[in-house]
Amino acid sequence: MPARFTEQAPGTTRTVLKEQDSAGTVVSTVRRSLLPNGLRVITEAMPGVRSASIGVWVGTGSRDESPRLSGASHFLEHLLFKGTPTRSALEISASMDAVGGEFNAFTAREYTCFHARVLDDDLPLAVDVLGDMLCNSLLRAHDVEAEREVILDEIAMHDDDPEDVVANLFSEAAWGATPLGRPVGGTAESVSVLTRSQIQRFYRRHYTAANMVIGVAGNVDHAAVVRRVKRAFVFPSSEAAAPISRRPATPFKKAVGRTLSISRPFEQSNVILGFNAIGREDERRYALGVLSTILGGGSSSRLFQEVREERGLAYSVYSYPVHTADSGALCVGLSCLPRKLDEVLDVVRASLAALAADGVTEEELARGKGQLRGGLVLGLEDSASRMSRIAKADLLYGDLPGIDETLARIEGVTPGEVHDLARELFAQPEILAVAGPRR
Repeated sequence: MPARFTEQAPGTTRTVLKEQDSAGTVVSTVRRSLLPNGLRVITEAMPGVRSASIGVWVGTGSRDESPRLSGASHFLEHLLFKGTPTRSALEISASMDAVGGEFNAFTAREYTCFHARVLDDDLPLAVDVLGDMLCNSLLRAHDVEAEREVILDEIAMHDDDPEDVVANLFSEAAWGATPLGRPVGGTAESVSVLTRSQIQRFYRRHYTAANMVIGVAGNVDHAAVVRRVKRAFVFPSSEAAAPISRRPATPFKKAVGRTLSISRPFEQSNVILGFNAIGREDERRYALGVLSTILGGGSSSRLFQEVREERGLAYSVYSYPVHTADSGALCVGLSCLPRKLDEVLDVVRASLAALAADGVTEEELARGKGQLRGGLVLGLEDSASRMSRIAKADLLYGDLPGIDETLARIEGVTPGEVHDLARELFAQPEILAVAGPRR
């Protein structure tokens, strides 16, 4: 059974998972400490590697913003690199460059992550720098104004990227005027009017010990990591606190079926066609993964074979699931010449209808499972991916199944489960976003 993190008492450390190879040798050990202030520290020791990856995962993202604060999470992500009382922005960057470390951050709908990958000997430096940034950033007025211009340039860059444009349009079509429907980074209009005081209040309200998970993986010692974290992550409040609860999985927010299009001077029509699906904690997510892989997960998938190989209608066509705590979608993405758009959409819709009517073959099922299983294992070959896995399990899911257990869940998916899910999803109104030249 997976380790349930909610069962742990504050101020304690425990081993939550040990995994062995076929010879019975322990290949990884996951340990977790819950500090009295609610900060969670989870590590995975990986014998035989010389790297270490750390991520500070904050349980706040763009869906936590009101319309007036749209873009605040992403704005704050930028500002935390701009300096603390003891480090300038240059010193923050130079400290990691000097040891060859990889250092970055990203904002998502439901969380923000600051991460670094370094040699194992340099992990203490990475912990210290991240702790200083996350707990002591100055958020100076002139940094806010300088970074505002950078972010406006970034928004303009995304507006020139067809995939970004159609992805934002799909979110708007699916979830409308809600936080899930707005761009993660905000808009030029919202970012232009955000004030330093608004961002600072957002920082103090959300960047608390109880709202963070620190994940570390690689050649690491858990006790040493915890000691370093306690020294580096010093928060304004030292009071005891329970971790902030994970986002509730109910009530389920269904996407709205509708079509949105936007005219842009791109060479191609860029399309996302999707359907309301399931949240990330739904046990059918394994069946959804298999369904998505069969539909458009690779060069042997139905859509790739039908749209590209058989008809030559598009260079790229693929499918993917979207999960949040209380919503989700199954999406088909493609780009094609504008004159081919109607025909491509007809072919895609016919493929979906056929899958819903007839289900999948045993050969497709085996191939889909194999692709998912291989992708899972190969994707966990480095410390950064391992760090992401354990931290997201703690922050988003509340439990951590072993890799073998996850593989078994994928292998246990039946043709009937895939067929039932396809019938349910594809019977709903479609959500369609199209960005490209006016036809």
